Amino acid sequence: MTIKPVHIIGAGLAGSEAAWQIASAGVPAIIHEMRPVKMTDAHKTDGCAELVCSNSFRSDDAQNNAVGLLHEEMRRCNSIIMSCGDATAVPAGGALAVDRDQFSDAVTKKLHEHPLISFERGEIAGLPPEEWDSVIIATGPLTSIPMAKAIQELGGEEQLAFFDAIAPIIHTESIDMSKAWFQSRYDKEGPAGTGKDYINCGFDDKTDYIAFVEALLAAEKTEFKEWETNTPYFEGCMPVEVMASRGIDTLRFGPMKPVGLTNPNADRRPWAVVQLRQDNALGSLYNMVGFQTKMKYADQTRVFRMIPGLENAQFARLGGLHRNTFINSPRLLNGMLQMKAAPRLRFAGQITGCEGYVESAAVGLMAGRFAAAERLGRTPSVPPVTTAFGAILNHITGGANADTFQPMNVNFGLFPDIDLKNEKGKNVKGPERKQAMSARALSDLDIWLKSAA
Repeated sequence: MTIKPVHIIGAGLAGSEAAWQIASAGVPAIIHEMRPVKMTDAHKTDGCAELVCSNSFRSDDAQNNAVGLLHEEMRRCNSIIMSCGDATAVPAGGALAVDRDQFSDAVTKKLHEHPLISFERGEIAGLPPEEWDSVIIATGPLTSIPMAKAIQELGGEEQLAFFDAIAPIIHTESIDMSKAWFQSRYDKEGPAGTGKDYINCGFDDKTDYIAFVEALLAAEKTEFKEWETNTPYFEGCMPVEVMASRGIDTLRFGPMKPVGLTNPNADRRPWAVVQLRQDNALGSLYNMVGFQTKMKYADQTRVFRMIPGLENAQFARLGGLHRNTFINSPRLLNGMLQMKAAPRLRFAGQITGCEGYVESAAVGLMAGRFAAAERLGRTPSVPPVTTAFGAILNHITGGANADTFQPMNVNFGLFPDIDLKNEKGKNVKGPERKQAMSARALSDLDIWLKSAA
């Protein structure tokens, strides 16, 4: 019997994962990707799952961190994003970070080699053809304007949007290591690390730190286009100068916090620290953690060279801004990620209002499994809300308040509470509670996977 294909629009992390899950279930998948026929403002290649911002998948701690738990759940679901991420990992303390080019190449290669996956290049300018009866829209934060307008008209809702900022990348050899030093926060090792995985550039003097913040604020910024002027920033990806405008100490209690770090050159904790994270397998490139920016290029170079150790920094890429879009998923989608107004359309990835690489891929994974199950004549099975998968799915399809919906990373606050008390009958808090929630999640996930098989 010939099985009709599922169409996936977008070859980012969510679309790539969705296609992999569909094909792995024995269902044909057609990936529609407009690059390189039409490029976005942020992408540089036509590769699948290209990382345009950070190269980090964040914490890999499956016991104590919700995103680390999500990593493990995805691994148990044969995730292409996690398998390629693990294969291209670079040192990053307790985090999983990847060589972005090797990662994209690995995902692209696996998808092209799968016999049930095919590619069609070109923009889908509007809603997909009616004869496509199963479609996953995974066009991401840079959805083309014709597609966005069509979705807006169909959903009857105003499109929501925010800006996403990109951090600069620096050539390692241009960093002055007589001032900078290698150390992970609290010397923590990670999946590919040693405890000395970040390059740290510390401000030992309060006066120099204040001068740096003032320079950030005074720098010339990118002008917004008329249609962008009322677009709010997403709190999880705030330009560094916008954070600096909130108070002189905002940065040193945020991305420049010095806790868990000691400058061996001064033998004391610095006043503030800029951390650089390895960006490729060779270690020849490092990106500035938390330093997304909308400063103009000339001012970026001048201001960032005020950081100790970066006086002669050479930039492989300077920072920038791009517009990011997402739909009001709690209002527009059902629990199977289908658009209520057009059930043939599923949505996956950041366009649903999940935030983060791994979260986007996870929603793609679920959308792919749901679509494949339908094609095979089965009733799709929703993951338990006690799992990281279920927590995300519940949040974007009804758990969040539709009137105030904003993008969100996975976190234990999205999970149902767990009844865990100590010998005195009081609720257990802290690491033990997180570990118990993680153990419950993985146990429930295994049961779900067996029942869905």
